[in-house]
Amino acid sequence: MGGLSWIHWLLLAGVALLLFGGRGKVSDLMGDFGKGINSFKKGLAEKEDPKVINAEDTNKDKTTV
Repeated sequence: MGGLSWIHWLLLAGVALLLFGGRGKVSDLMGDFGKGINSFKKGLAEKEDPKVINAEDTNKDKTTV
């Protein structure tokens, strides 16, 4: 019960092939993730005023009913 059978070795080899094989899938995925984080940080750093859609005008004259 303590050793690994051939099925365990086959599963481990499949996982290793999925993670490390095949034209850098994981590195491409991490690169895209990093670009997304950088874009998000850049969007937060912008100093523009937020635009509100369908906002009520707060400067209306409230004396008229």
